[in-house]
Amino acid sequence: MSDLQERARALDTADELAPLRELFTLDDTVYLDGNSLGALPRHVPARLQEVLTREWGELRIRSWGESGWWTAPERIGDRIAPIVGAAAGQIVVGDSTSVNVFKAVVAATRLAPEGRDEILIDANTFPTDGYIAGSAARMTGHRIVPVAPAEVPDALGPRTAAVLLNHVDYRSGRLHDLPALTAAVHAAGAVAVWDLCHSAGALPVDLDRHGVDLAVGCTYKYLNGGPGSPAYLYVAARHQPVFDSPLPGWTSHADPFAMTPGYEAADGAVRGRVGTPDILSMLALESSLDVWDGVGVEAVRAKSLALTDFFLECVAAYAPEGRVTSVTPAAHAERGSQVALRCEDAEPVMAALIARGVVGDLRRPDVLRFGFTPLYVGFADAERAARALADVLAG
Repeated sequence: MSDLQERARALDTADELAPLRELFTLDDTVYLDGNSLGALPRHVPARLQEVLTREWGELRIRSWGESGWWTAPERIGDRIAPIVGAAAGQIVVGDSTSVNVFKAVVAATRLAPEGRDEILIDANTFPTDGYIAGSAARMTGHRIVPVAPAEVPDALGPRTAAVLLNHVDYRSGRLHDLPALTAAVHAAGAVAVWDLCHSAGALPVDLDRHGVDLAVGCTYKYLNGGPGSPAYLYVAARHQPVFDSPLPGWTSHADPFAMTPGYEAADGAVRGRVGTPDILSMLALESSLDVWDGVGVEAVRAKSLALTDFFLECVAAYAPEGRVTSVTPAAHAERGSQVALRCEDAEPVMAALIARGVVGDLRRPDVLRFGFTPLYVGFADAERAARALADVLAG
């Protein structure tokens, strides 16, 4: 056994989060793609069976009230709230990330002072965010200004209405400075909208403490909610009385069952709802969140940084010189919970890794991505993945 393998074993033995791995359905595969789809918590199938057979099969429509289906979007939002540093009553779950980005960007332009006609977006944003923001801009008469997050403070001005940024870059794993950028946006009189898809469940976000206005995020990555599980929308309490959704669906109405032709928005985060909730996915997510009971985000962050540090050390020790280069920042303050390696032949390399039981993913043309979900990934996984990568590169 190599020194790195021995260190991995010792680190796993000392890891306070290691027992959480048993809560997930996993095999001998090294699963480093939780930044795309989280693993299945073991207890979720039984919960879904109960929903199918009793709540839907027996109670049927009565379950909207008796089983709490109607209030699920807000109830589950309150389960997510502590993970992203928000007080209760500010998060509603439902729809996709894309739909919530649209709601947030348009609502942000309506919250902004009059006469502002620019929406700044992360120049390296996940494509959908850019597509949605562009459509929102065309509909509202604004123009899109792409800018690198580090350059946002210099790009802000009296015409800036809203700024849409990714907390962690999906391609490189770079963590952007949410507190400083939010403060800069506010100093310019604009509204800050954050996409938390690659940070929520992996590191502290502290939405309330840093004064974020609006935020969106998915739940199928580090929150392990399942494929296509519903996303969420955060609306800071101070904005809720005037939050004006561009999708005023019937379930966000103050009296949804009155079926009146005129729209009157409900109070609170409920304003972020649109249509009938997707109950099966919603309740699978709610059950999945049980794995977070008693788990602190700070402990998750500490393990995430230790895992990614160790993986990078193993790659440096094992991989043939010059074959891969990390594009993920070395500084902890600038790193999310993934490692992205530039590799000239990324696609066949990742295919070979998967064949060897190490599952990551890639971003064309030349980036290998390895996501580290601290709830179930261990140090032995990191060492094995680096060793397998070295074998593939040497072959």
